[in-house]
Amino acid sequence: MRLLLVQPRLGASPDADNLEIIRGLVRSSATPLADDVLLLPEHVVPGGPADAYERAVGDLARTLGCHVVGGSHHQLEGSVNAGVACDPGGAVVGRYEKVRPYAGERERVQPGRCVGEIAIAGRRILVLLCADFWFADVILGATTLPDVVLVPALSVTRKPTPEYSRALWRHLAVSRAYEYGVYVGISDWAHESELPLLPAAGVAGFADPTGTDPEKLFQPLGASALAAHELHFDRLEDFRRDRRSRGFFWKG
Repeated sequence: MRLLLVQPRLGASPDADNLEIIRGLVRSSATPLADDVLLLPEHVVPGGPADAYERAVGDLARTLGCHVVGGSHHQLEGSVNAGVACDPGGAVVGRYEKVRPYAGERERVQPGRCVGEIAIAGRRILVLLCADFWFADVILGATTLPDVVLVPALSVTRKPTPEYSRALWRHLAVSRAYEYGVYVGISDWAHESELPLLPAAGVAGFADPTGTDPEKLFQPLGASALAAHELHFDRLEDFRRDRRSRGFFWKG
C-alpha cells in the first residue's frame, strides 16, 4: 500500500474544480494501484449538495483506480463539515465528520459526531479532519488502534510566513506517530492557494515512526504538489512490539 499525499494550489470559489486539478496531478505524476490511498485536503469541494460531493469523490476514485479519502466539504444539508472515502470502484467505504470546528467555521457548521474509522486493504485507517488532529481525546475515542492516521487539512496562518504553523504541525505529527505507533499522513492546500482571508500554511507531510534518520521523522511536501510513501506494516508492528516490551504504548 502506498499513501499519496497532495498539496496543490487550489481555489475556494464556489466554481473551483479542485478535484480536476488533483486528478490531473495524480495522472501526470503517479500510477496508483488498487490498494493505494489518495488523501485529499479539507474543503477540497467548497460546497454544494452532499450527494454531488460523494459522486465526485467516487468518480475520482474510479478514474484513478485507487482508494480516495475525499477531504471534506461543508454540507448544505445538516450543516456539518464532512467527508467520504471511496474504493477503486467508486463505492463509499467510510464517512467522517469534523468533531471540533475551528475558529470562524463554528459560525457556519455544527460539531460532527463521527470520526472516520475505515478499513482499507485490511488496514485500520483513522481520518481526523484538520483541527481534530490536535485533540488527543478525539483520537482516544477510536474503538481500535489504527495503523494509519490521515489528516485532510486546510491549515491557515496569521503569521507573516507559514514556517511557524509548519513547525507546529511537524512536531505534532511526529509526536502522534510515536505516541500511538501509527503512520501519519497530512494533505493540505499549498501556501499559494486562493483563500479569501488568511493564507494557507501548506503543512502536508508524512510522519514515520519506524525510521532512524532524524531528518526523516517528518517528510514535508514543501514545494511539491504530490508525494507517494510506501507503508511498511511489518516495520510498524516491529516498532509497536518494541514499545510494548518497554511498557511504552497506548493500547492494542
